[in-house]
Amino acid sequence: MPQRSLHTPIGDITVSEEDGAIVSVDWGWVVEQSATPLLLEAEVQLHAYLDGELKTFDLPLAPFGTPYRQRVWQALTEIPYGATRTYGDIAAVAGGSARSVGQANGSNPIPLIIPCHRVVAGSHLGGYSGGDGADTKRWLLALEGGAGSLL
Repeated sequence: MPQRSLHTPIGDITVSEEDGAIVSVDWGWVVEQSATPLLLEAEVQLHAYLDGELKTFDLPLAPFGTPYRQRVWQALTEIPYGATRTYGDIAAVAGGSARSVGQANGSNPIPLIIPCHRVVAGSHLGGYSGGDGADTKRWLLALEGGAGSLL
């Protein structure tokens, strides 16, 4: 599977491609690096996003997951840049409960591009499993200018 690692303000991340689509973004660095056209474009877009210059990604995505998780992840892609939704808001769109949305969020294989960081609890920040956890979520929300009092 072709992969490309990047140094970013939130730590090293690795983007993986399969069959012409992005299938994962993981924290960490891999030894074997690829420079496919899609991975190079993902690198450009991720750096532009993390520099505050890109608000919407335009990459083919193919996250692997159950039909329910697919619905949750699709709902996440519809949260506008700089906005947040609660776990309950996403459950109202994708079905299930706030807890099941939280579990789907935690298993999101393409964080940043599928913006699970934009989902917060009703009265507090909520969790985040990427990078440095809640600190990374706060950084991403601050980058986008969202979540105000929850930061």
